[in-house]
Formats: sequence, structure tokens, C-alpha cells
Amino acid sequence: MSDGETHRIVVTGGAGFIGSAVCRHLVRSGAYEVLNIDKLTYAGNLESLRGINDTSNYQFAQIDICDQAAVAQALMQFKPHSIMHLAAESHVDRSIDGPLAFVETNIVGTVKLLSATLDYWRSLDDDAKMAFRFHHVSTDEVYGDLPFDSGIFTEETPYAPSSPYSASKAASDHFVRAWHETYGLPIVLSNCSNNYGYFHYPEKLIPLVILNALDEKELPIYGMGENVRDWLFVDDHARALEQIVRQGTVGENYNVGGNSERSNLQVVQSICALLDTKKPRPNGKPYRDLITYVTDRPGHDRRYAIDASKIKKALGWEPTVTFEDGLSMTIDWYLSNEWWWRPIRDKHYDGQRLGKSGK
Repeated sequence: MSDGETHRIVVTGGAGFIGSAVCRHLVRSGAYEVLNIDKLTYAGNLESLRGINDTSNYQFAQIDICDQAAVAQALMQFKPHSIMHLAAESHVDRSIDGPLAFVETNIVGTVKLLSATLDYWRSLDDDAKMAFRFHHVSTDEVYGDLPFDSGIFTEETPYAPSSPYSASKAASDHFVRAWHETYGLPIVLSNCSNNYGYFHYPEKLIPLVILNALDEKELPIYGMGENVRDWLFVDDHARALEQIVRQGTVGENYNVGGNSERSNLQVVQSICALLDTKKPRPNGKPYRDLITYVTDRPGHDRRYAIDASKIKKALGWEPTVTFEDGLSMTIDWYLSNEWWWRPIRDKHYDGQRLGKSGK
């Protein structure tokens, strides 16, 4: 990359929840040219990118990462300095009902993307090869289950995935490392905790509860709602990913967390309390009356907790949005942006639970 040249980044899965946040962040910074590659599955939504569609430093290509030839052509034409790989099937419940789609996209798709990237990287001159980065974005779910009262995930925690989704992501992590160790591809990895925020597909817990509540539907909680997750505001995550791809050490992985452990029941109760103030029910009753306990999900890990001290020490990143502020802003966004979520609810996802086939 020559002096004064704008950094070009390919973002795979850029029409998804986290990917679209990354695209918006990078494009609006003005420091990057971004090519968004996305297959546009059920969870890919170009409406999430409406705010940057007409900017000169952003472009979109509808490509399946499993189509290695199409990916290769896009890379040769765009000539990126970095690739941020976020394309993935990501919903645990869907992985229980249909695991093969997760194997195809998350494992096979990642391998084909790596193969296309390696060919492209090998075509670069020595300086460009040294500067290039392939950033694989993964999840804390690859580490498996933590006890309620002890333990925290570090970058050295052994992998122990519990669901088809987390197993597919663990496998893709290993393939990325293998392409570095075997072929020398300069890679960095990151494993994040549960994201939440704007443009989040309505099947995930926080938007599901918000929108079910607004539609006066049941608010389903697995088991007794005791499972604990660490919550990370998606815009904070986008900042972290930018720093990792630009400043991360080749071959290293970085855990990205929000320092906000909450049980599922606490999350749902917090949403209900905020909605009671922001959008009271027509009948005057509290939203928590809609809470319904349902049969637990198969292989449901008890707790995830991230130690994000490495990225803070190495790259200076830490979350800036508290869970309380982020949740309030997220609810405000859904209250003000029915244009985005209502078509999804009406056409694609009606708020019912998935993942029953494991029982």
C-alpha cells in the first residue's frame, strides 16, 4: 500500500447485522474504500445499508463465498489491502434444525474464501504481501460452557463447542489458522461476545423480545432464564474490528467483550422495564406479564464470559457503551424504525421459537 492510498477493505457478510455495522463505520470514517460481498440470505438486508448506499467509497456485490471463482474475480478487480470475513450462518436455533447449511457456509465457504484469498495474496508484490491482512471474525461460543460461579474465556481457552453453529465456527477458525501456518497467509482472528444494537435480525433475543412485546406476543425464555451472556454493543464491536485488522499482530487472536454479563431473564426484565416507560401497553399492564418460560434449547451453554484485557493492552480498545445505555438506545431505535423491521416480521419471521428438532 503506497503513501496516500486509501485503504481498500472487502467485508464479507456486510449486509448482516455485525457486517452492516462494520460497513457503516468504515465508510463513514472516510478512511476506507469498502466492497461489501454478501449472498443475501434471509438475514442479509441491504436496507441496513441505506445510509451509505450512495457514497463514493462503498460498493456492493451479491456473491456467495462458496463461489470461489466469483470471489476470486472480485478480489482481482477490487484489489483489497484487507479482508474482514464476517459472512456466516449465525443462529444457534437454526443450526439445530438445519446443521448442513452451517457446514456449507461457515466451513466450506470459509475454505473457498481462504483459497481465493491465497491466490490473490500470492499475486501481490512483496510490500503489499507484508501489509495484507485476512481478519476472520468468530464467536466466544467456540469455547463452550462456563460454570456460573467461575472461569472466563481467554485467548488460550481450549475449544469445546456445544452446538452445530459453534462447531462450524470452531472449524472455520482452525482452517484460518491452518492457512497461516501452512501457506503463510497473514491472518488475524477475533472472538466476540453477544452483540446487540441497531438493525439486529428479529430472531435474536433482544430484538425478538422488543418486537414481541410491541406486538403483544409472548416473550419466550428458555428454561428459567438463568443462562448468562456477555453483551457487546455492535458499534463498539465495529471499532474493535477496525483496530484489529489495521493494528493486530499477524497470527494472533483477540477476544472482544462488553464487560456486561447478564442472565437472559435479567435482559428480558430490563427490556420490559424500559418499554413500560418508553411505550406503555394499551391495557396499562407491565410487559413482564408477557414473559413465558419454554423448554430449554438442546446443548444450551450455561455461561459465556470474555476476558478482553489483551485487546485493551495491545490495541487500546475497550467498550464505550454501557449495557444500560446501549439497551435503551436499541429500544429507541426499534421504536423509531418500524420501516426496517416490520417487513421482516410480516414476511420472514413471526416471533416463534426455532430449534425444536433437537428434542
